[in-house]
Amino acid sequence: MELIDTHAHIFIKHFDEDRDKVIENARKAGVVKIFNPNIDLTSIDRLLKLHQDYPDYCLPLIGIHPGSIGENFMKDLYQIEDWLYKYKFYGIGEVGLDFYYSRKYQNEQIEAFRIQVQWAKKMALPVIIHVRKAFNEIFKVLDEENDDTLKGIFHCFTGNIQQARKIISYGGFKLGIGGVLTFKNSKLPNTLKDIDLKHIVLETDAPFLSPVPYRGKRNESAYLIYILKKLAEVKNMDEPTVAKITTNNAKEVFNIDF
Repeated sequence: MELIDTHAHIFIKHFDEDRDKVIENARKAGVVKIFNPNIDLTSIDRLLKLHQDYPDYCLPLIGIHPGSIGENFMKDLYQIEDWLYKYKFYGIGEVGLDFYYSRKYQNEQIEAFRIQVQWAKKMALPVIIHVRKAFNEIFKVLDEENDDTLKGIFHCFTGNIQQARKIISYGGFKLGIGGVLTFKNSKLPNTLKDIDLKHIVLETDAPFLSPVPYRGKRNESAYLIYILKKLAEVKNMDEPTVAKITTNNAKEVFNIDF
């Protein structure tokens, strides 16, 4: 089986002691590509170093995480945009809205999200969307910005069936499903029963959100197999079929083939 981890942060410090081993583990588990979304300006050097060390395996995306948006966000965006013309990136991300802890920079987050969505359309790249406590605001922007050129992934989707259907209605978006699917009290299994597999991609968000049986420990891309296993169970399908469909979905989003 070939799997694609559509969202991991293998470049951050959590993997400094054993990054090579973590990537070896992923390969052994059948993971053939790992897409790595940027966080902010400070993470770009690490992101690109990872890509240079593993040029055909760890593929970079660029953007500013909503948690990193503050008063000087426009200055930061200008610098990020410069990188789009200097280096090959495979998507815009991770971007979005996060009002879980605070709405202090709500307007700034919304404006930064809109600008980065517009980059995605202009550059014909997928956009990787982070959303917490902000579905209504996310949908408002996308209702205005969506067109036939826009595509991407709603990262770490944990919403309800109505939100899932709204996302699917845009036409170009997939649901990124990760470790939360395996949690004991997760509502995702029930939600995904009625969602066609063609709308789903797999992700780990490593080092965060480890699936059972590693919940509470550092996550890594090799653990994608536990998410696959649970999704196959939820959909009452065999694992190779689920792997093939979700991998093809990821190839479609990122416009890659191998």
